[in-house]
Amino acid sequence: MTLDFWWVRHGPTHAKALIGHTDIAVDLSDLPALDRLKSFLPMQDKLFSSDLIRASETAQAISNISAPVLKRKGLREMNFGDWEGKSFEVVAKSDPEFSRGFWENPGDTSPPNGECWNVFSQRIHSEIDTLISLATSKHIVVVAHFGVILAALQLAGGFSNKSVFSFKINNLSVTRLCYHSTNAAWSIRSVNQVI
Repeated sequence: MTLDFWWVRHGPTHAKALIGHTDIAVDLSDLPALDRLKSFLPMQDKLFSSDLIRASETAQAISNISAPVLKRKGLREMNFGDWEGKSFEVVAKSDPEFSRGFWENPGDTSPPNGECWNVFSQRIHSEIDTLISLATSKHIVVVAHFGVILAALQLAGGFSNKSVFSFKINNLSVTRLCYHSTNAAWSIRSVNQVI
């Protein structure tokens, strides 16, 4: 059996700072884009999202089912710790070498009191295993965040930590990944498809 994961990045927040676990509002004013996305996504009996407002409200806006959105804390964006809410420039000035290492060589370097890429991606990979176990149809629609979708893409494509950061994931875009349960293998259908 093949499970089709439809990863949707939440709507824009217009934040000019590092926003991971911080719960901020989403701009869902582009109704034509939301309608196109809703029409494009497959019918499903469950719709999953991060429990953060920007994802869960986007999920509600594009839902084509009457059941409530299933919010999952494990699908939250990376925790930027003490960097939360700070601009890239402020973070870079506070510790240029450390912050450069975090972005240029993602892995075990973490923001103070935050998550490193390796811990974060393992969290997302575990959450994907849970979503597979919860699947009741061949389509799994998930509304999540930039980093979450990159971690899912890394799992599916076997990309290195550094190379997966070369992908762009726009707000309200769709990334389709397929899990083939017969051999526990993944394939990539599309990345960052803007509808």
